[in-house]
Amino acid sequence: MKAFLCGALISIAVSLQAADIKYPVAEIPDALKKNVGAVVRHDDRSITIANQRSLVFYGHCATTILSGAGNEHASIVVGYDKLTKISNLRAAVYDASGKLIKKVKASDFNDASSFEGLYSDDRVKYIDLSQGTFPYTVEYEYEIVYKFLFFIPGMEFIPDENTSVQTASYTVAYANGVKPRFYSHLISQNPVESTLTNGLAQLSWKMNDLMPPVKESYGPVYNELTPYILASPSNFEYEGYVGSMETWNGFGKWTASLLADRNNLPEYTKAKARELTAKATTIEEKTRILYSYMQNRTRYVSVQLGIGGFQPFDAATVDKVGYGDCKALSNYMISLLEAVGVKSHYVKIYGGTNPPPVKLDFPSQQFNHVVVAVPNGKDTVWLECTSQTNPFGYSGTFTGNRKAILVTDDGAKVAQTPRYDEKVNTQVRHANVQVQDNGNATAKVSTTYNGLQYENGGLDNVMEMESDDRKKWVQKYTQIPSFEVQQFSMTNNKDRLPSAKVDIDLTLNRFASVTGKRMFVTANLMNRFTSVPEKLTERKNRVFLRTSYTDIDTVEYTLSESLYPEFVPDPIKHKSRFGEYEASVHLSAGKVIYVRKFILREGEFPAESYSELVEFFRSVSRADNMKLVFLSKT
Repeated sequence: MKAFLCGALISIAVSLQAADIKYPVAEIPDALKKNVGAVVRHDDRSITIANQRSLVFYGHCATTILSGAGNEHASIVVGYDKLTKISNLRAAVYDASGKLIKKVKASDFNDASSFEGLYSDDRVKYIDLSQGTFPYTVEYEYEIVYKFLFFIPGMEFIPDENTSVQTASYTVAYANGVKPRFYSHLISQNPVESTLTNGLAQLSWKMNDLMPPVKESYGPVYNELTPYILASPSNFEYEGYVGSMETWNGFGKWTASLLADRNNLPEYTKAKARELTAKATTIEEKTRILYSYMQNRTRYVSVQLGIGGFQPFDAATVDKVGYGDCKALSNYMISLLEAVGVKSHYVKIYGGTNPPPVKLDFPSQQFNHVVVAVPNGKDTVWLECTSQTNPFGYSGTFTGNRKAILVTDDGAKVAQTPRYDEKVNTQVRHANVQVQDNGNATAKVSTTYNGLQYENGGLDNVMEMESDDRKKWVQKYTQIPSFEVQQFSMTNNKDRLPSAKVDIDLTLNRFASVTGKRMFVTANLMNRFTSVPEKLTERKNRVFLRTSYTDIDTVEYTLSESLYPEFVPDPIKHKSRFGEYEASVHLSAGKVIYVRKFILREGEFPAESYSELVEFFRSVSRADNMKLVFLSKT
């Protein structure tokens, strides 16, 4: 009997100990641990949609962190606001063997505002569970109730380029009449369909053993290399505003409903707008005048309060307080134009460099910004209303060359913002260099930056700064090994195609290399191409060049009469599908004149063209380092 009791107690103890073991690292396949900092053991997300006014999201995730490179997964951040409620938030940490290190309750999480703005109810629950010993596993789960159906969380099956995934699942259950629409990328499997006991229909996706894709130079954005699912409602409600998202027209009509009666400018402001534009005879002239008026009277402040995340302040409020977010300032600009009889449109757009392409066949909330479009015959003037310094009509890298949704009287239409090509994105430089016999030199350099090159290194912002900040920019972006800035000046031309002129006087110590009777000078003064990608034996992805530009450099070298050119390289020309390059050196009136022209054209190219791109860039880089050799007569 005693032996039986003893055996039973041992069995229970072993069972309890086994129950405490979770996520031992030994259970991870070796292949998933190769060249990553973390492994997602499981990432399960489920969504329940009972009506068009709300949804419930549940998430449960465990990630094993193998090294410091994966430590970002130890930080748990869950956002919420007045229209979302977090519940059942908990977390735990386990060691390499799977033994529990620590349990975390909801009350242990920190709580803070997630946005520095005057008007925002966005908050986060967060905690850092980093450990000093690797590997370890972080597990967490939570539930969020959304009091709207405008947005449905999707699923990215591979979180980042340094993390593999053992298993991940995405499940959506929905009532009759509120079936979401889905957009899947790099997912060949069909969802598993089922019906729950409560009558809800359910769709489920599951993926196993996923490795992060290898990023390649000049390749697609990372998101386009990984499997993901987007979800969007067809019919929805957001704080009493009912809408349809099945078409862009429906999306536009809902957006227009948020703008209704928000153009209520005070009469004195309408009168001021008419007074300012009384002598203007064209739409562009009137728009330019009122854009300047708006910039001088307002400033940008983010607003993220409930429906305020999508509905602007009314024009009268902006006129009174002098600030607003992109929605409010754009609506204010539209109201000013309306006061003088100029038609304009509210435009939803994704702001930022290298934006994700709009999925035109999947109407949904894919935008983070608002601008204004002013039809002007066959032309359209685009207005960025959040900046007090942006040149009139200039979209630039922030909103240029992309699709947007323009809200119309009848709904919406897809619009294309301005594309800036190599003909307008120019950098034109002229330099006069006086070279002394000892190799020291002085130089006067004048450079004009046009189009998108107006933004080089943040030059567009620097133009509005104090002299010390401007000088720092000159010192940072003068690409000469050794120099001293004697003086400089900057001239700003804030037009629809803006430009900036930068003039600098330089002292160049040890500019030329002197060996015996010979002097060696690199002909390209300060614009040498260095962005040569590595050569690959096998290229997997398409090649992307995301910008077009033309650089033209003319450098005139003046040397003493005791030096004469011993070697001047022959003219060089390279041409490919990606662009063109030419450089030449010639003698004129006692000067040695170097001329360089480099054109790069944006585009998408097949993977097999990558070797050609590498060779083209290598040729440019080699040519940019050509040397001039001078011989002393004495």
